[in-house]
Amino acid sequence: MAGEKIEIENVLQPGKTYRVDAEKFTAARAALLSVLPRASPGLTQKEMGAAMRAALPFDQFPGSTSGWWMKSAQLDLEAKGLIIREATKPLRWHLP
Repeated sequence: MAGEKIEIENVLQPGKTYRVDAEKFTAARAALLSVLPRASPGLTQKEMGAAMRAALPFDQFPGSTSGWWMKSAQLDLEAKGLIIREATKPLRWHLP
């Protein structure tokens, strides 16, 4: 899978896709799905970020890169209807 690309979606830009590293995206997606609760109220962006940093290997996601991959996974999963964004302040996400 090294060097392979995968197409992802963005809930905020319907119909547009992006090509990203398949290995990193798959790891970030799995980590996000593992940390999100199944019910409301869900996690805030800050809470998701902390959970993702703990769930992802630092050598593969150094520094703040886990945040970029978390957001990419979150937007793609939302576009596919696999996670839910609550209309709260602050925003919160959870599994359906």
